[in-house]
Amino acid sequence: MSASSNYIVIDQGTSSTKAFLFDSQGRVIHTSKIKHSLSKPEPFHVECDSQTILNACIKLFHDMITAADGQLIAGAGMAVQRSTFLFWDKKTLEPLTPALSWQDSRAHGIVDEFSQHQEWIWDITGTPLSGHFGGPKFLYMIRNNKHLAKKIKSNEVIFGPLSAYLTHALTGNAAIDESIAGRSQFFNLKTRSWSPDCLDLFGVPLSALPRLVTTGYNFGSMLNTKIPLRCVMGDQQAALIGQAGLKPGSMASNFGTSASIQYNTGAEPNIVPGLISSVLFSDDRQRLNMVEGTINSGNSIFYHLEKVLDIEHHNMHWDQRCSDHSTSGIFVPGFSGLAAPYWSGGFDDIYWELDKRDHNAVIRAAMESIGFLVYDIIRSLEPIIKSRPAKLTASGGGARDSLLQFIADLVRVPVEHSAMRDRTAYGVYRLLNPDQDYSAFESDKIFYPSKNNVDKKIKQWHAAIASIL
Repeated sequence: MSASSNYIVIDQGTSSTKAFLFDSQGRVIHTSKIKHSLSKPEPFHVECDSQTILNACIKLFHDMITAADGQLIAGAGMAVQRSTFLFWDKKTLEPLTPALSWQDSRAHGIVDEFSQHQEWIWDITGTPLSGHFGGPKFLYMIRNNKHLAKKIKSNEVIFGPLSAYLTHALTGNAAIDESIAGRSQFFNLKTRSWSPDCLDLFGVPLSALPRLVTTGYNFGSMLNTKIPLRCVMGDQQAALIGQAGLKPGSMASNFGTSASIQYNTGAEPNIVPGLISSVLFSDDRQRLNMVEGTINSGNSIFYHLEKVLDIEHHNMHWDQRCSDHSTSGIFVPGFSGLAAPYWSGGFDDIYWELDKRDHNAVIRAAMESIGFLVYDIIRSLEPIIKSRPAKLTASGGGARDSLLQFIADLVRVPVEHSAMRDRTAYGVYRLLNPDQDYSAFESDKIFYPSKNNVDKKIKQWHAAIASIL
């Protein structure tokens, strides 16, 4: 690549789509963002408009070309939310359904039909049987749309994640990379291929799926330009790489609308009870795997409480409230279900020894619920990490002081906050320009464990969790 090459990265998230123009040294020359909203037509139904998101990607891509001002753009890459699935027409690319968000748990009832298969599904795919993933969502949509079922039989449609729809629309090629394919519940993690057993179980014809490819791959030219789309991957995988996580044994955390704890397991996949195993990155030369604990309720927990407690968004200031107040109560978020390590569908929020009228106590307890889930995930990782990590790095818009201090108190290791914003986009850039020298992770704040005794609250948390499992 030319020393003056630039790179475009699109970070497609739950609440917004962002684009970045990086130079060859990893500096951000220009960035822009377009916000978009979710639709919640019924309890536990969460949808997004794939066409709106596509239009945002197109506009931002052209904005980055304009910002480059004629300089060479060597390639583009995308990090995309993962467990958001839809159907679209093979020829016209018209979306035929809303995109069911990763937060959507309407298919949880279908999961009960397959409970006897959950052990072998987890062993093959690395994912627990859950309504958040592709298989149950596929069944839910075709059972509730006879017209769609007919189109599947006549080979007119594609079912896939939002990333595959965007790739198809932006390049003309319908492809799904291995890091996101794991969220389909059809991907065999060991053979790196679609599992015939899983496809048969959910009734998915192979012809209805996008082409399965590696993460680092030439997906095609973007929007009839000469700029190749050379990397598409899951947003949380990109966040780990952006936090200097390409070395096996690396661990990181990322806090956005959702949250995630990721651990790089190297060349071989590991199946860990309660956690998700997936591809971190792959190309024609190498493959890295990861084990991950996902948390459905990151920043989304505070958006949820704004409605429940009737608090205006500009008055939430959850970090400040949590720094100024404490609580002896426990809040268990059920509005989008629990992911790792419990995997429970949606339920009514639990207020354990909490007065709902005390807004500050509820908000503090909600923040603490994120920390408790981080604690539980790291405990679940112990069989493969052997010993407690020396530190935990943290990035993302939800990585606020009060939360990181609480996590440090729980896991009893220092938590380092990233000095660099947008680690997810930076992770994609690192893969687009692998020959560039990269510095180690740099922090701007370190949160050390305090002497606060959290053992009693951990027991309270587990008692509250036991009440719904």
